[in-house]
Amino acid sequence: MQSGVKLGRYGGKGIVSMMRLTVIFMLSFLLSANGWTQERIKFPVGVSSKVLGFGYIWAAAKRGYFEREGLDVELILIRGTAQGLQALIAGSINVAVVAVDGPIAIAEQGFDVAMVASGSRVTHMIMGGRGYKNYEDLRGATVGSSSLTSGTAFLLRRVLKSKGLEYPRDYKLLNVGGTASSVAALSSGQIAASILSVPYSFQAQESGFNLIGRVADVFPKYLLSAYAVRRSWAEKNRPPLVKFLKALLLGKKWFEQDRKAATEFLAKEFQLKPHLAQQGLDYYLDTAAWHPELEIEMEGLKTVLDIYAEQTNMKGPIPSPQKFVDTSYLRQALKELRL
Repeated sequence: MQSGVKLGRYGGKGIVSMMRLTVIFMLSFLLSANGWTQERIKFPVGVSSKVLGFGYIWAAAKRGYFEREGLDVELILIRGTAQGLQALIAGSINVAVVAVDGPIAIAEQGFDVAMVASGSRVTHMIMGGRGYKNYEDLRGATVGSSSLTSGTAFLLRRVLKSKGLEYPRDYKLLNVGGTASSVAALSSGQIAASILSVPYSFQAQESGFNLIGRVADVFPKYLLSAYAVRRSWAEKNRPPLVKFLKALLLGKKWFEQDRKAATEFLAKEFQLKPHLAQQGLDYYLDTAAWHPELEIEMEGLKTVLDIYAEQTNMKGPIPSPQKFVDTSYLRQALKELRL
């Protein structure tokens, strides 16, 4: 007895094929709806230096957190805060990861720049060469800095001032460039001391140099770096900016949850000895140099403002720290992640 169902010219195999195509179509639709097959949004980010303090940015990239958010993030190494902010203003990058005094300076010049998340607090230490063991030993000596006009140089001068050393009366400042150049200048005796960030300060100690003092002992919440955007761009691109911040938060969260794997990653990515990578990671996490939620602490930002105002002879009252930030994007990212 024949069934009343007509298979048509495709027969039974044809129906199976059609069903398979239907399933594939439905899966494609669902995956597309969830962002899996959507074309990723190009998202260039300028980073002023590749240092451990920005490690979780590279972790977010390598672990696919940006891709998961539908972003095609390109990390562009732009040496120096000034150059990074120039690229930001020109529109060639969406976000600039820079020293905090930079966005303050250009915002004061009228540019529509705001900081949306914190990078890290200061981790720098003042390392003395052989024979220089305390602040008083630096009286009449030459101290090295990566720049004479950067936020780090201003910070160094304020720390030394708090210890009774006035510039230029009591010591000289010499521009010796980056970390490698600073260590070389210490080794040769060209400078008596230099300011180095973690973990390079630990490495200097291992090489026989002396820890004179920690900047955080004088300014414990000094905000060293932050993520800056153009306000006008951010207002028009809220969704991708929030996605970017979500990926950053996940990258830092991974550091917290798996220190062993994070240490291995940092050692390889930043070409560090494993024990230095571990010491550096532990320092950043245990001292909250990375804010748990990348929040911009107003107390730390106010310290930067006070030092910046003094070193640049800012006229008029010092602005409120709130003038330079927009935390709405970070709040939304945290809400969506439920961290």
